[in-house]
Amino acid sequence: MLTDINPKLPMRNLNVTKAFYINKLGFSAFGNTEYEDYLMLEKDEIQIHFFLFKKLNPKKNYGQVYIRTNAIDAFYQSLLDNNTTIHPNGKLEMKPWRQREFSILDPDHNLLTFGQSL
Repeated sequence: MLTDINPKLPMRNLNVTKAFYINKLGFSAFGNTEYEDYLMLEKDEIQIHFFLFKKLNPKKNYGQVYIRTNAIDAFYQSLLDNNTTIHPNGKLEMKPWRQREFSILDPDHNLLTFGQSL
């Protein structure tokens, strides 16, 4: 039976990715082993994994993940308070599919969309 999902996204630089997710989004490192080309991060009940892809062209990166939350307004405000850039087309709003959503891009242009059912 399926019990969990941990998306794997490309990254060009482990230290840049780690700093962004920890300092801007409030994630923490997961696991006891430091890998040169693999990173595992967690926040609350989710994990996101990253693999090194030095030749990644961020403008051609289609990495995306949709993350559900039960406190979207508070999380959105915490990102604004931390000067996290919200995607220009991804401001917090109610979508026709009855999800309140917003989006950001990480340093490698992986699109992170956060949503809450209302």
